Amino acid sequence: MKDVYRTIKGYGEDEIIINKSRFIGYSLPVNSEEDALQFIDEIKSKHRDATHNVYAYVLGEESNIQRFSDDGEPSGTAGIPVLEVIKKEDLRNLVVVVTRYFGGIKLGGGGLIRAYTKGAKIALEAGRIVEMTLHTKIKLIIPYTLLGKIENFLISNGLTVEESIYNENVEIILYIIKSKVDEFEKEMMNLTNGTVKFNYFEEEYLPLIDGKRV
Repeated sequence: MKDVYRTIKGYGEDEIIINKSRFIGYSLPVNSEEDALQFIDEIKSKHRDATHNVYAYVLGEESNIQRFSDDGEPSGTAGIPVLEVIKKEDLRNLVVVVTRYFGGIKLGGGGLIRAYTKGAKIALEAGRIVEMTLHTKIKLIIPYTLLGKIENFLISNGLTVEESIYNENVEIILYIIKSKVDEFEKEMMNLTNGTVKFNYFEEEYLPLIDGKRV
């Protein structure tokens, strides 16, 4: 997977009424097609009495897997519009389901496209679009005399300390964006006159909005 990819932070749900039809948008981040299909089945089970349960999902680093269903709506008026919303936002590893309860007024082809597009958009907004960014987990080992200086640097640069351990030295555990690790190491070496020690742990994707952890 790339160092950064766009998806949603978590489960989203919202609804809208369009010409008396009720549209409920659902979204969920997923890691596999099995997860996507399971979520679709859950929504279908929840809304057995709905007129339609339209869905689309995209998976893979290059959006390799793309699936959609009109679930009985005229071809091209439901599933594809939902899929297009996902693709225009350049999102992956998520599923969207838009449930419709027919209100008695036909929307026509253009109306359906607009309605399902809106249903997908509110689902994604509810799930919160994020940039999943690859971070490296790092432990800094510094003498107590440098703690204040390092803490000030971390705060001023918007870096979050995950854990501080006070032993013979101070151990500070935090996540640094992978592409910024070299720059961060140089800063630490300069601030500590080369006395800092680094331990490295696993890399992990963390969600960012406008460059900030959420």
